[in-house]
Amino acid sequence: MDTSGTHHTSGTGGRFEEALERLHASGPERLGRLTNHAPMVVEALAARGHADAVHRWLDLYTRKLEDFPDRVAPVTDDDWPSALGDPRRAADWIDFFARLLAERPWRDVLAEWWPRLLPGMYGGSTHPVIRVGHAVRALESAENTPRLTELAHGLGYWAARHRPVTGIAALPGAPTAAQALDAVPAITGEPQGFPARLAAVRRLPVWADDVTDPDTAHRRLAELVRAATHRYATHGHGDAIMLVHAATAPNAVLRTLDSLPRELWAPSLRAAWTASAAVTAMYAPAEPVACPPAARATAEEVLERALAHGDEHVVKFADTALDVGDERALAAAGRAIELNSPLD
Repeated sequence: MDTSGTHHTSGTGGRFEEALERLHASGPERLGRLTNHAPMVVEALAARGHADAVHRWLDLYTRKLEDFPDRVAPVTDDDWPSALGDPRRAADWIDFFARLLAERPWRDVLAEWWPRLLPGMYGGSTHPVIRVGHAVRALESAENTPRLTELAHGLGYWAARHRPVTGIAALPGAPTAAQALDAVPAITGEPQGFPARLAAVRRLPVWADDVTDPDTAHRRLAELVRAATHRYATHGHGDAIMLVHAATAPNAVLRTLDSLPRELWAPSLRAAWTASAAVTAMYAPAEPVACPPAARATAEEVLERALAHGDEHVVKFADTALDVGDERALAAAGRAIELNSPLD
């Protein structure tokens, strides 16, 4: 039976929670800049009915984990603005959100902090918002302590890596998300690293900036995720790893919308567009390539191939492609498997 499109995180036999507990002794990054992707991957595997694989995959990934970082000073309700965007305070921020989530319903905490964090979703190469999106999906399926702790880690990482984007000139827009992504100009020069490339993004097309209706925002965000996923098939060679985030970052936002107050949906759409368009500008290839028709494969077969490949970005992109669910999206997931090096 094809179960790839169904979310199974509520029935994982405790394996998902065990994996999270293993991971919460580790920090959100390694080497001071590279993201710990493991919590996102194990959630994706569990949600897709592969909870039996999470420990096997995690055993391979363990060498990429670092210990939980040192604490500096507690973040408080009064001084949190001064700690926002300070990566040295990651442990302090995680502790702060753990306290909030122990005292209040998680949706209330999310609703309060989402608009505070949303302007800075570009820090950490968009990984913090992606981690939050996975944590929210898990909590919508079942609520327990490891899952709440995972949300605290995701929100804390986001607060520590908070990085706003300002001063971007608006270019003429396009009616569809696909056309707007095609209109994104590539950055000039070759700045090294995500922060330097992000700083080089000075112009982006306008898209869906006039949307105020929550339901329209939801539909347009789904359109953006679909367009960015499809585009990877022809443009992913620009940077096989980084360009997956043009799809996975807005999809993390899309997954979170139903857990947020509706008045936050339109601002979330605008932030997600900026993130997807910025990543597109930062890593755009000189020319697209033709994507040969993929052999017909079911969603489950694509997911099995991604799991066998093992690369964290491949698994997460396949998870997003399965959300989109059409043949072009599955072909894009196959392209990611071809372009990226397997986890060894």
